Amino acid sequence: MEKMVCPVWIGYLLASPVRKLIQNPDKILVPYIKEGMTVMDIGCAMGFFSLPAARMVGPEGKVVCVDLQERMFVSLEKRAKKAGLLDRFQTHLCRQDSLNLKQFSEKIDFAIAVAVVHEVPDAAGFFTEIFDAVKPDGRFLMAEPRGHVSKKEFEITVSLARKSGFVSAGRSHVGRSHAALFLKE
Repeated sequence: MEKMVCPVWIGYLLASPVRKLIQNPDKILVPYIKEGMTVMDIGCAMGFFSLPAARMVGPEGKVVCVDLQERMFVSLEKRAKKAGLLDRFQTHLCRQDSLNLKQFSEKIDFAIAVAVVHEVPDAAGFFTEIFDAVKPDGRFLMAEPRGHVSKKEFEITVSLARKSGFVSAGRSHVGRSHAALFLKE
């Protein structure tokens, strides 16, 4: 069965400031992101998490924004330019069957994927690619919406992340979502 991909028009809803009432990116990300880090936002859409991450990494850091749809990057780049953060971004177009992250092997300090895994046709491969991109001692935060993913399905997803090599590092609070934090030892 083919997985659905978030339509571009929904990206505008996902970037809405109203979303911060449920999922405040600053509160979610601040425990994990420090100045100078390289952060990867997988399924970045129009930058709901990417823009706050760019402020947190500071001028010496970088945010790698990964998405399947080039049109998402157009809006993301406009928003980043308006915020004076464009120089902190690197966009990376992935494919339906692969994140295509070889160039980022062990270069990522922190990766995040919110409401993405349930859209991926090969979750095991997805986690393996992220694991390879994350540095030793790096972290990966995954969150899936409760409305799309049951607790049982999420636990299966967590076990796939562990099979790729990640170690569970606890749960995180991401509003209306199941969320798990992983460490690459």
